[in-house]
Amino acid sequence: MTETTHQQPPAAPRGNGAGTRSPEYQAVRSALRGLRQDLFHDPFAYRPLPPRRTDGPFVRRLPARPRSAAAHLPHAVVGVLALIALMAGTLGGGLPGGDVLALLTGLLCAAPVAATLVRPVGAFWMSLAVTPIVALIPSGDTDWPWMPGAFVCHLAVLVVVALRTRPRTAVWMWILTAVYAFLADVFFGGSYYYTNGAPMLVTSAFALLAVSVWHIRRTAQQEVTAQRTVTAHERSRRTALEERTTIARELHDVVAHHMSVVAIQAEAAPYRVENPPPELERAFVTIRENAVAALTELRRILGVVRAEDYEAPDAPQPTLADLDALLVNVRDAGLRVEKVVTGAVRELPQGVELSAYRIVQEALSNSLRHAPGASARVEIGYVLGGLGVRVVNDPAPEPHLIKPSPGAGHGLTGMRERVTMLSGEMTAGPTDDGGYEVAVFLPVATVNEGDA
Repeated sequence: MTETTHQQPPAAPRGNGAGTRSPEYQAVRSALRGLRQDLFHDPFAYRPLPPRRTDGPFVRRLPARPRSAAAHLPHAVVGVLALIALMAGTLGGGLPGGDVLALLTGLLCAAPVAATLVRPVGAFWMSLAVTPIVALIPSGDTDWPWMPGAFVCHLAVLVVVALRTRPRTAVWMWILTAVYAFLADVFFGGSYYYTNGAPMLVTSAFALLAVSVWHIRRTAQQEVTAQRTVTAHERSRRTALEERTTIARELHDVVAHHMSVVAIQAEAAPYRVENPPPELERAFVTIRENAVAALTELRRILGVVRAEDYEAPDAPQPTLADLDALLVNVRDAGLRVEKVVTGAVRELPQGVELSAYRIVQEALSNSLRHAPGASARVEIGYVLGGLGVRVVNDPAPEPHLIKPSPGAGHGLTGMRERVTMLSGEMTAGPTDDGGYEVAVFLPVATVNEGDA
């Protein structure tokens, strides 16, 4: 015999809580909550139609006066729709145009359309209320339940309100319109030869569907734009952090060299002086200990920022003396480049020379990618307060066999990080003839001979 035990799930607690209701009940309750929020909660709230934006691709090309007038284009469109509803209500009932009842019908049909400018949801209820009133006014028309003016009025109100609200509101307005058409046909449509409830529902369904699709597409575009903005911001931050890490790795050798020299000189200094005082020996010992401690901490920090696949370079970091070799490589790659040096050439701090070399290297790489076949000029200026670097390239010749291959835009970010680190200044942008220019100034503190 085989005994099978079935474990019964625990019974749901009885009560009136929301968690004990069925999914169908929850769906209906949520739908009714949405209906109350969209159409019944303060329906006549004052919500004026805002002006249209004038920074679109077409409107911003217009002259100043037409562009200013284009901001009120939606208000003008609603005004035209109200005028059409007025004419349809006045002339569509079969009464003479000057008849008081015909004019009253036109005004009743135009009022809800005009109300969409300030009270959109209230305008929908006004349109529903006006429809039976207009139908009860004596006229020669046989349509039911929407007279010609009421038909134009309600259709215009549905579209304008749907544009000003959201797709869910459009769905509820169409459902209430269908309910009104059904009740009007069943209870009051017997004496009329023709009912236009079906044409109203079909026409409004297509119009509201188009508006809902426009809403969904616009919302999707806004979300994509926001996501692209966030992505670009995060990419910029990540690029800046990567560039700072690269700069820290490169400057490690420079700083480590200086700290090693300080430690060695502090250790050897007491032996160069005959019978040095104890205070001097202790001072040099302290200097050496601090230099060694700083070097140890520097290496530890470098280990934190170093990537797992990072390999320390075998060769020393480049300086401005290595520019000629760089220019030879660039010329071999197809870029015609010349170098001009002005001022008295002197030895600068290694950090400044390394940054200047990397800036020239990146600027020439950008010239190769963005302007293949062009010529470039590298200017190095030694001035009293620092070092000036200028790299400018001509526009790419047309036609050219090699197509430009724009990068990710990290090069300029790296240049700016290096310049900022040295408290320098940098400008980069296109030239008047279609080329590109990068100009950098790196300040260098001067040392007076008396202070040396």
